[in-house]
Amino acid sequence: MALFAMAPLAWSHPHSFISMQTTLVHQDNQLTGLKMRWVMDEITSADLLYDARSAKPDSVIWKKLAAEVMANVLGQHYFTEFWHQGKPVKFGNLPPEYRLLKQGNKAVLEFILPLGEPQPLAGQRYSFSVFDPTYFVDMTFDSEKALHIPAELARQCRFSLKTPDPNTSLQAYALSLDKADAPPADMDLGRQFAQTVTLLCQ
Repeated sequence: MALFAMAPLAWSHPHSFISMQTTLVHQDNQLTGLKMRWVMDEITSADLLYDARSAKPDSVIWKKLAAEVMANVLGQHYFTEFWHQGKPVKFGNLPPEYRLLKQGNKAVLEFILPLGEPQPLAGQRYSFSVFDPTYFVDMTFDSEKALHIPAELARQCRFSLKTPDPNTSLQAYALSLDKADAPPADMDLGRQFAQTVTLLCQ
């Protein structure tokens, strides 16, 4: 369930950290997807980018690496759950665009998460969460400033962010897991640490 097969293992959960940003993607006053920007921690990045460290950004090596990372993300349904009126919203099978780049010592994955079908914006409420079910990877929006609404929709729509506060026993359990451990699948550990983003439009 790890996001990147190449990510190094630490001695406690989570093993890797991703700081996220997202921007609403729309067309004709309909929601069509989310533009994601995932910035990985330096240790994960160093391992991930080892083979591409001296290659040019537009080289075959970078394109191949980006495809491998994106394939892992697709294999986990974008690590995202998206809801409307209590029902899950389906995603498109392939992102219309994606790329992997380097920002200082950190790897950055950018892609558009497409919805299977455009969704109405006016008068609607949506919510979504991005998380690794095993909590192998900690995926976090640092604040509501990481959630972006295009200027033309700024008066109509707004994002809000809710960060859970797991009890101390659950936090202690997560920290107790070493590199060889994985939480039981039915525990869905990552969900219990997952933030919820709400999109509300007038």
